[in-house]
Amino acid sequence: MPRHKAFVGALLCLAAAANAAVVETGASGFLSTHEVTVSASPADAYKALVAEVGRWWNPVHTYSGDAANLSIDARPGGCFCERLPNGGGVQHLSVAYTSPGQVLRLTGALGPLQDSGVAGSMTWKFTPGPVATRIELSYSVGGYLHGGFEKMAPAVDFVVGEQLNRLRTFIETGKPEAPK
Repeated sequence: MPRHKAFVGALLCLAAAANAAVVETGASGFLSTHEVTVSASPADAYKALVAEVGRWWNPVHTYSGDAANLSIDARPGGCFCERLPNGGGVQHLSVAYTSPGQVLRLTGALGPLQDSGVAGSMTWKFTPGPVATRIELSYSVGGYLHGGFEKMAPAVDFVVGEQLNRLRTFIETGKPEAPK
């Protein structure tokens, strides 16, 4: 089975066990939003997002099976990319806007959405508070998806929310998973 088909299957299985936080789903797309608070400055939280993506992103949601192959080149036109064996690679998203410590906006279709005629906009927003930083993550996807968005939206929402929670845990503990 091709790796991206297994990725889709894993997404759908995980979504069934998760409480989806999809804000809106329609015939032509969906919007997913998540928010966490971290004990770090906006600059440090942004740096963890961009410079250390390979340390907190769940490797289950990569094509290579190794999150260390991920990188984010945080400049307009830069790439959220993944190295693959034999010189291959995947462009997960492109950087559209960056304001370090404040906003990172990426465009494109994550994982299994790449097989379809969809476009997406993912925004990471960092808001300072008196003792913590609020990170808001939104992913808006629209276009054509064979079979519709109703089944895929909760799966993508789960994965996006999981990544934000892993980033939060990584920022606060140095590890992407909470101790058991």
